[in-house]
This record gives sequence, C-alpha cells and structure tokens, in this order.
Amino acid sequence: MFPPEQVRTFLSVAQTLSFTQAAASLGLGQPTVSQHIRKLERAVGRPLLIRDTRTVRLTVDGEAMVGFARSILSANTAAAEYFTGPGVRGRLRFGVTDDLALTRVPHILRDFRHLNPGITLDLTVSQGAYLERRVESGHVDIAFLKTTAGEGRGQLVRRDRLVWAAAEGSGLPWGEDRPVPLIVWQAPSPSRALAVRALEDAGIRYRVVCTARGVNAVLAATRAGLGVAIFTRSLLPHDLVELSCGSGLPELGELDLVLLTNRSAPAESVEALTSTILAHSNPIRPRV
Repeated sequence: MFPPEQVRTFLSVAQTLSFTQAAASLGLGQPTVSQHIRKLERAVGRPLLIRDTRTVRLTVDGEAMVGFARSILSANTAAAEYFTGPGVRGRLRFGVTDDLALTRVPHILRDFRHLNPGITLDLTVSQGAYLERRVESGHVDIAFLKTTAGEGRGQLVRRDRLVWAAAEGSGLPWGEDRPVPLIVWQAPSPSRALAVRALEDAGIRYRVVCTARGVNAVLAATRAGLGVAIFTRSLLPHDLVELSCGSGLPELGELDLVLLTNRSAPAESVEALTSTILAHSNPIRPRV
C-alpha cells in the first residue's frame, strides 16, 4: 500500500526536519523528495508534515507514521533478505527425547536458527521409541535419541556411560532380603533393558517401584527417594548422587546418542541441523 521509497523519504524528512538534508542523504533531488511526500500523503489521506519557507514539523498523524514507517522498512528488508539471501530454506521436523532436551538442545536450536533463518522448524519432544516410530512413518525428518551402544543405527553424536543414581542421603539399603528398588522408564527403553539385564546377570534381586513416562517423572521419583534410577553420566543432575561400585550394583555399560533420519527428509536442512548438533557434541551436565 505504501511504496518503500516513499516511506524511506518520509522517514528521512521526519528525522532531519529538512527537505534539503533529506534529499542530500538519499541522493535525490529536492523536487523528488517533495513528490514522494505528496504521494504518501495522498495514499494516507491525511497531512503528515506542516511546512513553510523556514520550518518543517510533523503533524500528529506524521508522528504516528514514523513508527509505521520503521516497521514497513524493517519488514521490507527482512522479506528481501529471505527471498534473495543465501542459505537453506524449507521446513524441518525435528524430534528429541525429553532428557536430551534438558541439555544443549536450546543452545543448538538458537545457533541453528541464527545460521539458517530460512528453515521453519517443527519440534517434537517425546520418548525415544515414539520418535523412532515417527521417523519410520515419515512424520519426523530427524530425531535425536539414545540407542544401545554399537547398534550402528543413524549418525553417532557421542557415546555415554550409564550410571546408577539416587537422592543424596536417601538411605536405600538392599541385600539378600531386600531387592533393589528400581525407578525405570516405560518400556521399550534401552537404559531399562540394560539395567535389568545387568542385575539379572549378577544375580541381584530387584523390584520396579516406579515406572516413569518422562524425564520429569524419573527426576521426581528419584528426588523423593523412592529408589534407584539409571542415567547417562552426562545427563545426571547435580542434585543426584552417582552410586559407586562399592554400592554392590553392577556395571551398566554405555548408550549411543544418535541422529536417526527419514530417507525422504530434506537433505540440506538435515545436514544443517546435523552439523549444528555435532558442533555441540561435547558432554554437558543438564540444569535440572
């Protein structure tokens, strides 16, 4: 409705309160500046400037137009950069498990958006099994999740050791007459499977005291002292205690943090996100 060149001219006049200075700053002739202002005022239907031989002043509508002018020019610049600038464009559907979402993922998404402003991101936070199904069905393009170490599926981001953890001072004795109280993820879960296998191979009795359907449920149950939970070491919160070998619990092994990609996913967008994630691949403790 309002041509950018007319809006730009008006804003220059409004800032300098001088047709002469505005013409010089824009590299236009003064008659052209006057013409732009007249056309803009006709389009608006109201006078924007009061001018005589010596002064130029903004009307009330002119003062309001200053704010609109800045918005119009900003939107015009953003649109031009989007359609003519470099970079990957399109839509990318990204899934991440809720425990991984508590670590570097916000930083990853911030950097990804900064580097790839043309990509629209659809984000799904859920459990790994659900995300795997969504990738396989074509509803998620790329998912960041945990798998059993050495399976060789997807792009390996890093390998992380599993540890037993409990609330500090929770006092959870176990022995021949008392099974290990376990807090586990809802099946199927690679960490749950490894924990159960390790206990059974070691001949240690256990009892599932809580089945959790998300990381917040695991954290709440563990912090309440209900039992022992399983975490990857880099995802262990500061307020929980890693149980040492002296606790009598067996070694748990490792998990792989991987990226699973749908075959039909947009290759350039997937590569852009993969590169950003790998750049943040050093382990970091979550702030939970």
